[in-house]
Amino acid sequence: MRACYHEAMDGKEWKDRVTAKPEVCGGQPCIRDTRIPVAVVLDGLAEGLTSQQVISHYPSLAPEDITAAIHYAAELSRESVWRVAVP
Repeated sequence: MRACYHEAMDGKEWKDRVTAKPEVCGGQPCIRDTRIPVAVVLDGLAEGLTSQQVISHYPSLAPEDITAAIHYAAELSRESVWRVAVP
């Protein structure tokens, strides 16, 4: 396994693995050819699961799908509109 997720795939390659179709999961971004929302993958990682543990819960996922979900989240974090709570 590589040290950094961003090294695992080209910055644009994730777009081939993350899709959003109105007829699948209400248009939520999902891992292509599955009904697994990207948010579910990210939630698992945020809870401390390793990539392999997420894959064991969702065997149709590949390691590249986990990396694509992370790339997707990184892309969203770079959007020009941020919604951050102000104390």
